[in-house]
Amino acid sequence: MNRTHNPTLKPYAQRLRRDMTGEERHLWYDFLNRLPVRFNRQKVIGPYIVDFYCASAKLVVELDGSQHYEEAGIAADERRDTFLAEQGLRVLRYTNVDVHRNFNGVCEDILKYL
Repeated sequence: MNRTHNPTLKPYAQRLRRDMTGEERHLWYDFLNRLPVRFNRQKVIGPYIVDFYCASAKLVVELDGSQHYEEAGIAADERRDTFLAEQGLRVLRYTNVDVHRNFNGVCEDILKYL
């Protein structure tokens, strides 16, 4: 994996961990941090900060708000997903609406991958 990353992202990642969205908090506190595998929150990988990262499963979990469905957001996510795939990582994306309306389904989907 390309361990080279932008060190200026670390303080931003720390702030994102401190100021998680409601959906991120729900997924983290009610599911991911209870699993027998370790997940990191707001992990810097290369030039990106991913929402949740499990090194042992080579898995990234992303929660997407509305900005991800605008033209610029879609293009940025494609570049990001390509970079992460080149690092040997699998990206699972869920919308914030998925977390609200189908939390158990999101959790089951993540478990299927693990």
